[in-house]
Amino acid sequence: KRYPSLYGSDHMMQSCVADLGVSLTHEKGFHQIDLHKDISGFLSSLPQTPLVSLHHVDAVDPLFPSMSRTESLNHLMKAARVDQSRLLQQTICYERSRNWSFSIAWGYSAQVYESIVPPSVLEKPLETFLPWRKGLKQAFMFNTRRLSKNPCEMPHDFYLESVEKTAQKDEITTSYTRRSPRRMPPCSSSISSNQASSALVRDIQKIIVMSPA
Repeated sequence: KRYPSLYGSDHMMQSCVADLGVSLTHEKGFHQIDLHKDISGFLSSLPQTPLVSLHHVDAVDPLFPSMSRTESLNHLMKAARVDQSRLLQQTICYERSRNWSFSIAWGYSAQVYESIVPPSVLEKPLETFLPWRKGLKQAFMFNTRRLSKNPCEMPHDFYLESVEKTAQKDEITTSYTRRSPRRMPPCSSSISSNQASSALVRDIQKIIVMSPA
């Protein structure tokens, strides 16, 4: 009754606490996920902060293709049990001889682009998801990238298959597999610079990432 114009219990709770004079510390590791549908774009480009929690996972699609919500969470926790501090942290690298860009969300996904995409772009989540409230356009509190029909701007997606810690080599190996074809034509820039590049990336079925333990 005190806050009839507010939408959602989170906003009401924040307003009530503020009115009581209690200051709150913003913790970047808590991800509220007031989103709907496919949040793979969000999870593949999380801020560089340790993951503390994921809220509302019952309101989004399963985190991994061909898995239920429960199976997806259990699969993600396999990586978390090996190295919780690294989970979903984004790493960006390049293979300039082939004109490829890589974006790795550790323990979740690997993305390959057929062009050199700067970090300032890759750090923005692809808008695979929808706002919490229907009818709102771009109602997000962070910058996003719109889905594109340009094959140079869209990735080949790979998802976590396995994670293994090797004590002898003191390293962690994660593997990511392609779950489905991208279904887009080759990137024209990769054809002009290296005609074999696009065919090679389409043939990739698995990406292996080795990290220090």
